[in-house]
Amino acid sequence: MSIQCTGVGVSLGKSTALKHVTFSSHKAELIGLIGPNGAGKSTLMRALVGLVRFHGEILIDNLPSYDMSAMELARRVAFLPQERVVHWPLVVRDVVMLGRMPYQTAFGRVSPADEEAVDRAILMMGLGPLVNRTFDQLSGGEQARVLIARLVAQEANTIIADEPVNGLDPAHQIGLMRMLRHLVGQGKTVVVSLHDLSLASQWCERILILNDGVLLDDGLAKDVMTARRMQEVYGVRIKNVESGERSFIVPTELVEGGQHDPIFLQGEEPHGF
Repeated sequence: MSIQCTGVGVSLGKSTALKHVTFSSHKAELIGLIGPNGAGKSTLMRALVGLVRFHGEILIDNLPSYDMSAMELARRVAFLPQERVVHWPLVVRDVVMLGRMPYQTAFGRVSPADEEAVDRAILMMGLGPLVNRTFDQLSGGEQARVLIARLVAQEANTIIADEPVNGLDPAHQIGLMRMLRHLVGQGKTVVVSLHDLSLASQWCERILILNDGVLLDDGLAKDVMTARRMQEVYGVRIKNVESGERSFIVPTELVEGGQHDPIFLQGEEPHGF
């Protein structure tokens, strides 16, 4: 599996959302994509899966993505958008089966291979007790597991997940990150966008930092998620935490007077804060 972006740029109306982004991955790894709101993370992910027009070149498995049909690209790259939305009252098994659409004929016939892939995905995500419940009856954490199972059933070598932990409690956030690491162990390349800097620094083998559509850094968390860079990009101070064999960062406070400092914090803090 491989992804290669060279000079990728995206214009949305009169604004430039991405500017000459270049990076590549040629192995199974968990890549964290971080940056403040409006940095261009979702735009980059949508470009990777063919949902937005771009300049430059994106190669998937050494093939230009713009030369692939939507179905061929979907067999190579699976995408989890931010929104946990299923527009029909489908039961869990049918939602997971949606991941097999790139392999089905125009008549939508389900093959034995489709059934087996869905069975494996349901087993991996521990969804057996939920298969006959409708998606809208599930909790946020359960919905996240179902959508990850849909990605697994798709059997693509590359997975793109846009802020999948949003709205989940800490236990479900950790559980989801463990699932993504498990997929890497199965030979997948996973690119995940995150706002939680602690999760990114703890779980991701590699970090890409975007800001204002520009790729500022690409490297190990300890090398790129530095105090200076986090202050520059997010306007926060951080603390390094050691926990067993793991090391991660925790944002601790705003940089006073910086561009991210809300007006009400530039003077005396409001009562009760």
